[in-house]
Amino acid sequence: MIQKKICLLGASSVGKTSLVKQYIEGIFNEKYLTTIGVKVDKKLVDLDDQSVQLMLWDIEGNDQYNVFQERYLRGAAGYIIVVDHTRRSSLLEGIDIHTLARQVTSAPAILAINKSDLPKQWHWQETELEQYKDVFDHQFSTSAKTGEKVEEMFKAIAKLTLKGK
Repeated sequence: MIQKKICLLGASSVGKTSLVKQYIEGIFNEKYLTTIGVKVDKKLVDLDDQSVQLMLWDIEGNDQYNVFQERYLRGAAGYIIVVDHTRRSSLLEGIDIHTLARQVTSAPAILAINKSDLPKQWHWQETELEQYKDVFDHQFSTSAKTGEKVEEMFKAIAKLTLKGK
């Protein structure tokens, strides 16, 4: 069996932990708990003729008091930048994190635009996302609450990591 380390990165309260919980346990909890440091979960994924154990590193959110820690990316086979589609600032912070991550790794990267079940608080301009289409290997509009595209996103990152064995 192959093991692959996947890091979830993003600003505080974008839903990184909720995405992992939805993927691993199939549940969503309305109660917000801040991740401190890193929480690691595992999930076995069957892809075609291979089993891959994903080691999901849910990394504490970045904000003005907590800056990006590139050491968490050591050994990562891929990473997911999570942003909150109701907060434009989280997209800008996510792009900044991605830029910093690219300085230490060329691993596959996915942009997860989370909380798609909520109404937007501002007008998300398509041109903003279009300019990042070539920056990420994939983009997914996800909802940790409803489970929309969560399974597909994690399977996509698993497949991407296998290409670069």
